[in-house]
Amino acid sequence: MSPRTAQVERNTLETQIKVAINLDGTGKAKFETGIPFLEHMLDQICRHGLIDIDVDARGDLHIDDHHTVEDLGITLGQAFNQAVGDKKGIRRYGHSYVPLDEALSRVVIDFSGRPGLEMDVPFVKGSVGGFDTDLFFEFFQGFVNHALVTLHIDNLKGKNAHHQIETIFKAFGRALRMALEHDERMAGMMPSTKGTL
Repeated sequence: MSPRTAQVERNTLETQIKVAINLDGTGKAKFETGIPFLEHMLDQICRHGLIDIDVDARGDLHIDDHHTVEDLGITLGQAFNQAVGDKKGIRRYGHSYVPLDEALSRVVIDFSGRPGLEMDVPFVKGSVGGFDTDLFFEFFQGFVNHALVTLHIDNLKGKNAHHQIETIFKAFGRALRMALEHDERMAGMMPSTKGTL
């Protein structure tokens, strides 16, 4: 089986981002973004998805976090799309429910080849750790547009914004892990009646 890895570099006037991923990793995380709360959330993807992710992002944080967060979502999406390859033999669909104290979130993903995001998250606060919660939508929108996935994110319960967000990222990691796993019964087969994704 070929290694499912990718390295992507994205340079604009607003950001310079390098991403390296290994979809069959052990959950190793290395982040240099200048946005600590985002790094804490990205770590959840690694740990719960067993995906190795290395990010070096330089952005115009003196303005705000928006460009860096959105462009990181884009670059990660590009890396996932490259690393997954032709998608033969993967489960394709993944889902997860994750609780954290009073909070509960559900994430469902389809490596469909069609970008789409449905996100229903009634954040109880506008910011956590100085991070604007609105930017999570921008992150996931950038990701789905370039990973070419359909992604449904629902926070079902939550009274603490940190808990809401953490359950989303843990569930996202676990859903990714399920969708990207090789299904022995589908070995070499495309998980679609169309014959392509």
